[in-house]
Amino acid sequence: MIRKIVNLKALCAGLALMLAVGAGDAIAQKRPVLRKRTTIRRNVVVAPAVYSVASGSVVRVRMNSTLSSKTANVGTPFTVTVTEPVYSTNGVVVIPTGSTLNGRVNSVTRARNEGKPGAIDASFVSVRLPNGRTRAINGSLTDLEGSTQSDNEGTATGKKMGNRKLIFIGGGGAGGAILGAAIGGGKGALIGGLLGAGGGFLGDRFTKGKEAEVKSGTEFGVYLNQSIALPRFVESGSGNQ
Repeated sequence: MIRKIVNLKALCAGLALMLAVGAGDAIAQKRPVLRKRTTIRRNVVVAPAVYSVASGSVVRVRMNSTLSSKTANVGTPFTVTVTEPVYSTNGVVVIPTGSTLNGRVNSVTRARNEGKPGAIDASFVSVRLPNGRTRAINGSLTDLEGSTQSDNEGTATGKKMGNRKLIFIGGGGAGGAILGAAIGGGKGALIGGLLGAGGGFLGDRFTKGKEAEVKSGTEFGVYLNQSIALPRFVESGSGNQ
């Protein structure tokens, strides 16, 4: 009798143990699986600070190829190379020497009889820096003599142009182009003294004037009609450009 009671207690203990194990497995299955949180880091691109070049600034440039009123047409593209760095209003270099300005011909007048010289009206539409960065610009022709002055950083600044519009005109003893000015931006009279002795208007109705030929290497200025904003210039591969 005592043995039966012991066996019954053992059986009950075994059943209790089995129930406990089963319940533990059930709880373990219901327990949520904690997954390790993965943090994804993305590269954040910070826009570089930009610096302003004031309208009225003059960029000193050199012609890269010869342009002639005899062969040029409206829309003919050409390029010039910047010969001196351009500084922002607070003295930061934004357009270095060696940058390229892209120009285009707006109108052409062929040389005619009665000594009338050829003329080329051109504008400048963009700048390309040595690191590949480009910006649109609004630039016009100007000279580097009486119409400009340099500030402490070496940046040329144009004096007030008023309603003068500068163009390339034929003239001079060698027939090279010089900068002339058309009153009001049209086909007005050329400002006196620009042609100089022996150039242009000879007064003979059968004498053809000189073509405006802007030879490669000719230096002049590009007047910025609008301000532009650019980052500090940095060589390609040297960080933010």
